[in-house]
Amino acid sequence: MANQRPVTVHKPSDSSPRQRIARLRRNETLQLVLSNAKIRFGGVIFLFMFAVAISAPFLAPADPNDQNLLGRLEPPGTVVDGFNHRLGTDNFGRDVLSRLMFGARMSLYIGFSVIAIAVTLGTTLGLVAGYYRGWVDDVIMRVVDIKMAFPLVVLAIAVVAVLGASANNLILALGIVLWSSPARIVRAETLKLGQLDYVAALKAIGVRDRYIMFKEIFPNLMSSLMIVATAELAAAILLEAGLSFLGLGVPPPTATWGEMLNQGRAFVFNAWWLAVFPGLAIFVTVLAINMLGDGLRDTLDPRLRM
Repeated sequence: MANQRPVTVHKPSDSSPRQRIARLRRNETLQLVLSNAKIRFGGVIFLFMFAVAISAPFLAPADPNDQNLLGRLEPPGTVVDGFNHRLGTDNFGRDVLSRLMFGARMSLYIGFSVIAIAVTLGTTLGLVAGYYRGWVDDVIMRVVDIKMAFPLVVLAIAVVAVLGASANNLILALGIVLWSSPARIVRAETLKLGQLDYVAALKAIGVRDRYIMFKEIFPNLMSSLMIVATAELAAAILLEAGLSFLGLGVPPPTATWGEMLNQGRAFVFNAWWLAVFPGLAIFVTVLAINMLGDGLRDTLDPRLRM
């Protein structure tokens, strides 16, 4: 007993080789993303717009719905009752800068809500269609083909006209309109991934279909979903602005960029700022999102990196 050697306990390593490889891949992907000029430029502009939207209640110089009919249609930089309207006032004397900031809040809120609905619905249906194939794939894809036969704006107008004009109905309508593109992309990727050997092995040993779809196939779709989500976000913001411009969006007096454009078109010759500033906000935001999506596609698609 006296000559017994102490037992040495070897602690397990902090991470397995698989985890270390995954960490290296994440770091490499992050470096590629940050080195892309489109992502940096579009990301900075989009983050700025997002910060403005989030902090609008604190940064806006005035209440966006406060009216002052004695100071209506004042040009940018005009001081009315001791208050400097840096971007002028509209036809009701409301501060244009404040309405632009709250309009960003509403546009991004609707855009992200629409993307959550469209991507969730499209991803689920695309996974089911690509995994099970056969008649399930045929039924889902025929529904997608029928929906895509109608122009997006016409279909969105029809849905909003049936449901009524409100923020929630607009989100639901745009989510119904935009789910088909994620479904087609996810279905195509799932068809390819479903033919890989490891998926066949999981099926052979009796692993549940739900586990294979959402635990094994779905994580490999994230890069494609990030790219399509940026494109759909830009489309959602444009559609929201278009429907608000036509009077089918969020009802007044809620500030939206499309509603500001609709009001500004009647004064485009004598009060140009009413249409120019919300138009520029839409243009810059959509441009930034599209550049961000192009950069993500160039970075995350291995075929474009070769």
